[in-house]
Amino acid sequence: MKHFFLMLIMVSSTILSAQPNSNSEIKNGSISGRVLDAELNAPLPYVNVIIKDVSDKIITGSITNADGTFKIDKIPEGTIKVEIKFIGYKTITKLINLGKNSYNIDVGDILLVESAEALDEVTIVAETSTIQQKIDRKIINVGKDLTTSGPTASDIMNNIPSVNIDQQTGAIALRGNQNVQVMIDGKLSNIPAAQLLKQIPSTSIKQIELITNPSAKYNPEGMSGIINIILHKNVNVGFNGNLNLGLGYQLAPKFNSSIDMNYRNGKLNFYGSYGNNISDNINTGQLNQTQSNLFQTFDITDKNNSHLYKVGLDYYINDKNTFSIFTNQNVFSGGALGETAVIFNENMANNQLQVFDNNNDNYSQQYNINYKLDFDDEGHNIEVEVDYNIFDNDIFTDNNFTGANSRPNFDEFTKTDRTRTTINLDYVNPLTENSKLELGAQALLFNNEIDYSSDARVRNAFGEFIPTATNFNYTRDIYSLYATYGKTIDKWAYQIGVRAETVMEDALAIDTDLTNNTTTDFPFKNDYIQVYPSGFLTYNPSDKNAYQMSFSRRVDRPGVGQVNPIPEFNTPLISQFGNQELQPQFTNSLEVNYTRNLEKGSITGGVFYRLIEDEINQGVFVDRSDIGSGRVILTNDNFNNTSAYGIELSSSYRPTKWWSFNASFDLYARQQTGFAESLDPTLPNPTETDITVSNVEVNNVIYNFRVFNNFKVTKQLSLSAFAMYRGPDTGLNFEMEPMYFLNLGLRYSFLEENRATFSLNFNNVFDTQQINIISERPFNQTVTFEPEFKTIFAGLSYRFGGGKYRAKSRKQRDDNEKDGGGFM
Repeated sequence: MKHFFLMLIMVSSTILSAQPNSNSEIKNGSISGRVLDAELNAPLPYVNVIIKDVSDKIITGSITNADGTFKIDKIPEGTIKVEIKFIGYKTITKLINLGKNSYNIDVGDILLVESAEALDEVTIVAETSTIQQKIDRKIINVGKDLTTSGPTASDIMNNIPSVNIDQQTGAIALRGNQNVQVMIDGKLSNIPAAQLLKQIPSTSIKQIELITNPSAKYNPEGMSGIINIILHKNVNVGFNGNLNLGLGYQLAPKFNSSIDMNYRNGKLNFYGSYGNNISDNINTGQLNQTQSNLFQTFDITDKNNSHLYKVGLDYYINDKNTFSIFTNQNVFSGGALGETAVIFNENMANNQLQVFDNNNDNYSQQYNINYKLDFDDEGHNIEVEVDYNIFDNDIFTDNNFTGANSRPNFDEFTKTDRTRTTINLDYVNPLTENSKLELGAQALLFNNEIDYSSDARVRNAFGEFIPTATNFNYTRDIYSLYATYGKTIDKWAYQIGVRAETVMEDALAIDTDLTNNTTTDFPFKNDYIQVYPSGFLTYNPSDKNAYQMSFSRRVDRPGVGQVNPIPEFNTPLISQFGNQELQPQFTNSLEVNYTRNLEKGSITGGVFYRLIEDEINQGVFVDRSDIGSGRVILTNDNFNNTSAYGIELSSSYRPTKWWSFNASFDLYARQQTGFAESLDPTLPNPTETDITVSNVEVNNVIYNFRVFNNFKVTKQLSLSAFAMYRGPDTGLNFEMEPMYFLNLGLRYSFLEENRATFSLNFNNVFDTQQINIISERPFNQTVTFEPEFKTIFAGLSYRFGGGKYRAKSRKQRDDNEKDGGGFM
């Protein structure tokens, strides 16, 4: 911690030196008044009142009190503009002269009129999803069309441009790469991303941000960037809420529901939410090693029972100080029940059957405290945040084998205790009207301990299965400082930044032979210092055209699953392990985008290039403990430097009043180099010397096309059609064949003010969606998986409560742009 406190002292010194000098020439003029809702004639609290000079430079400002009144002092003599701004209402501007005999002016009652379009955006879930291209991110505002696509976040992710979900493993990829950081409300989670996405109800999601080239303000992890999922949070005055129910079915039922509520009165905002996902997911598949005529079949049912709770409080102490606290609690119980059979065509007597019962229970807790101090200048603030995350996970698997020469039955027990503490200090100073300085420091303290035991998983030197235990302890402490500076010059704007961090990693794996009570230690230590620069340049020649170029350097530190030497899963032919000695990979990324605003929509095109150092990739190795069995080991390793580039096109367009669509096309080319093992399975009694290791180079081109159509039949009834085509994906060891499908849906709104909505979705209408994989290394084999793609999903949502006034929202960390885009 001493490193972090040293950084705090350095940043605090810089902050103090950057404070503006007091202006002794400011007169004691003042403006006062009251802001009311024009329709209800009711006071509006926490409305922004901004004082500007005639050149639109901000002088000072404040917000209205609980009774709608305001008074702003220390306003200089002369002509000023008083701007009244409140989300959901039309902005009002008044021109006032402060001078002799009129230094203290009461403007009386100011009536604000609702802006229906803006109000819909913040209080009602939109009918259709929209895509916005900002300077450093793409924002998908999740409408009712996407939430009808499935019960969980994992189900709707494939509908998002540039994002793919592996339907077999649940792994998420951005721009064809799985090295992506997934965040919830700008915060990291200790829950593995694949599992986390299956535990978040789709109806709890408000927005999804794709940040492909983050600035230095962000944690630099994730080669392809950051996916930030923003959940709904009510801050409306009064009592308000939303209720959602959903049921899906193909071979087994899938139920989800969520409710979010808040009560806002005066300076306090209480809010809470609950969401669940209760489902059984049936997955069948087959593996065929063609040379040896060996088959392995899979029949697995994944059980999910997830409950997500969130409770929070915002305390608006005054117009300068805000304090917030919240907690997320995620309770999950599930696992997998299934069987896998190994079939030898030439000798049916050798067939083997494995039946396994896996139980997975975990409990995740997040506690967050935030304090923000606003100075007199608008946008000038300092913010401190502490986030503490706990993850406890117990997994028990019972493995039973039958058949000739089958291995003994064995049980596995894995217990995981994981904590993550994040401390952020952020300072923002708008030095002038057109420039801004941001400084900050972060400490990220991570600890992970895994205890694993099995009664007969591994073989000893004599080929005997023996009981073993493994303890794996992994810690990683990261201390970092960042600085960014941005400036706007006419139609140009730029931002430059740098982040420096020191990393200390320690790992120790202890394997124990429980038969002889002997232990073997595998220690690992890796400390390093890195600097991560970033830069952005934008040019906006008109309202219709925008150009943007950005650069960043990022890192992919191995995840716990990638370094954990304890097996992630075991079948008769496949096991997966981590590699404790994995090194981080670094990525240098360059990106150029162009946005054209059309009369009825917009279109965005972009290109990117990435140079990856010491790329982390999955390798397939022959199992040395049983070479002749056809068993393989999946693990990760560092390969040579590689490169990737891509092209992306996305558009949002409304050809007619009744038809709108979002369409996207992306193409990624990736060069991969590494090594792979291969073995001729027809050899009698093969030994390690028969294994061939060869250098492999793959030039892979991946392309995807998506289009989401929304047809408005009446004011209440809408129809939707989503189509996707995913091209082949070739890796070092596997090639995934193309996949395409069509989903259809409808939505019907009813009751007063369309408070209720019924939705129905039919996925994979023509039953074309299937996962097919071909591999030549280490054996010639084909793999087919068929999850429940052809599902029918029905949902019902209801919005209740009468409050419609928005409270002042707490600043979200890493949000470095104002409304309308840009970093100024």
